[in-house]
Amino acid sequence: MTIQTMTDAPVAAQMLPAELAIVVPTFNEAQNVALLADLVDKALPGVAWELVFVDDNSPDDTSGKVRALAQRDPRVRILHRFGRRGLSSACVEGILATSAPYVAIMDADLQHDESVLKIMFERIRADDVDLMVGSRYVEGGGMGDWSESRQRMSQFATKLALKLTKTPISDPMSGFMMMRRDAFMRSLPNLSTVGFKILLDIAASAPTPLRVAEVPYTFRTRQFGESKLDSLVLWEYVQLLMDKAVGHIVPVRFLSFAMVGGTGVVVHFAVLTLLFVALGMSFAVAQTAATLVAITSNFLLNNMFTYRDQRLQGWGLLRGWITFNLVCAFGAAANVGVADWLFVNNGYWALSALAGILVSVVWNYVMSAFFTWKKKG
Repeated sequence: MTIQTMTDAPVAAQMLPAELAIVVPTFNEAQNVALLADLVDKALPGVAWELVFVDDNSPDDTSGKVRALAQRDPRVRILHRFGRRGLSSACVEGILATSAPYVAIMDADLQHDESVLKIMFERIRADDVDLMVGSRYVEGGGMGDWSESRQRMSQFATKLALKLTKTPISDPMSGFMMMRRDAFMRSLPNLSTVGFKILLDIAASAPTPLRVAEVPYTFRTRQFGESKLDSLVLWEYVQLLMDKAVGHIVPVRFLSFAMVGGTGVVVHFAVLTLLFVALGMSFAVAQTAATLVAITSNFLLNNMFTYRDQRLQGWGLLRGWITFNLVCAFGAAANVGVADWLFVNNGYWALSALAGILVSVVWNYVMSAFFTWKKKG
């Protein structure tokens, strides 16, 4: 008796238009893609599905593994991104790259339970819900081997998220979901694509409350590769919350840039005090050193936080530091020029100084975005 696998299924059956597309963002998941494809194939018998892997130019050649898989099965596709990163934006691009009327999002690390996909699909195709969420918090779900502290942090983030969504969801931090395309398209114009919590973004961006149902699943342990959830994901989450709260007024990236600038003031005065007051250096030398250290601090923090999705590395980091210093030098000149002109004309020194600072911050933000962290392509 011969057991048919996904790689020797009749080509005609594989070529049918997909009714369900499963979007899988990847970064260094080469060991998992074939395993995930086999698991999805077993979980969705009789369903016309396709897997859309969206890879952010993984150094472990994840995209190459997916291409090899796609050569054997046309239900597997690859969207290879270069020069940009971000889980939420990868999910959005993957959904827009398929014509399937129903789309799901899941991770490539095998921590999401693929057997739940069939339950989600049967329910959402019944046309009484817009969004199906794989939940760890409804009865029957679980967090797997998460530590107590990680569970508490997740629950706290969930409480904050519920203040933004128009529809109650027990697990708005979930990365495992399925939705109708028309529901996604309604949310699309307002999406932030900031950070990694696309479900929260979709729910908070919907012009009217979504019809939501949840299905329990237990979060599994990663088998291969490393977790992408580093210590900065909390900052990305805060950015998303800020964007949903005030992003329609002030770009959240500008707010982050300004906040980093505030830390630069503290760094500047700390270095100046150390060199001038404590060590007795001349004021000119101490001021110059403090300015250079503060600009470098601002550059590194912006590279880490504000432009996390466009982080500069290697020689690009050195080039970026040089251009950032040049931008800030012009910004400082604009600061002094504007403040001096306003003071001469109105005499209010405090308002003149604030106006000069505002001009330099806006200048530094716009010019550094263009010259230092300019998007490729």
